[in-house]
Amino acid sequence: MILDAARAAASRLLTPEFRGVFFKSLGLTLLLLLLAWLALRGVLTGFVFPWIDAFLPSMPDWTSWFGVLASVAASLGIAVGLAFLIAPVTAAIAGLFIDDVAQVVEAQDYPQDPPGKPVPLLRGILLSAKFLGVVLIANLGALLLLLVPGVNIAAFFLVNGYLLGREFFEFAAMRFRSEADAKTMRRRNGGTVFLAGIVIAAFMAVPLVNLLTPLFAAAMMVHLHKMVSAAEREKRA
Repeated sequence: MILDAARAAASRLLTPEFRGVFFKSLGLTLLLLLLAWLALRGVLTGFVFPWIDAFLPSMPDWTSWFGVLASVAASLGIAVGLAFLIAPVTAAIAGLFIDDVAQVVEAQDYPQDPPGKPVPLLRGILLSAKFLGVVLIANLGALLLLLVPGVNIAAFFLVNGYLLGREFFEFAAMRFRSEADAKTMRRRNGGTVFLAGIVIAAFMAVPLVNLLTPLFAAAMMVHLHKMVSAAEREKRA
């Protein structure tokens, strides 16, 4: 079921219908990361570096290089951290556009089924904002574990597998059921949703390809929701 959903999602990634969603989500992601970079640089130049400059005059001349090295290291650290967060932030922002992806998948792959209803705009924005906050905090925590051998990779996959699986499945399910019912359905199929999230996390771990994560995740969870719904109907029959 999971692999079938992943294959079906991957087959549509480069179609013209998905390109608009890709450019919108990527544009917002880059804007958000740029603002974050400017804010962090402002903190460094406004507070950290002046403190270093005030402290260094009392030190030997050779320590003046410390300020230069600290500035370069801080800039590189910010750049690396933001690069690490590109894919998770893109995935979070994609919650604003998941209905666009879902409409394409439902219309082309499930034309015989009634179409889903888009999540109300305000509710979608609130859910995306909440998801963005959770993803950022979780991945910042995973980023701190990068230097811990054996733990860093596991933390990345476990954190993102759970979060991405949960949120994208619920987004897809809410097109056909209430938010409470979507959460209940996700809990009933927690193992399947988590494993699907691991697949998404693996996709997200591939550089450059990971920029397509929102499209892949949204399309995959639309397919998975359809498959899980059909399986549950068969069990009740």
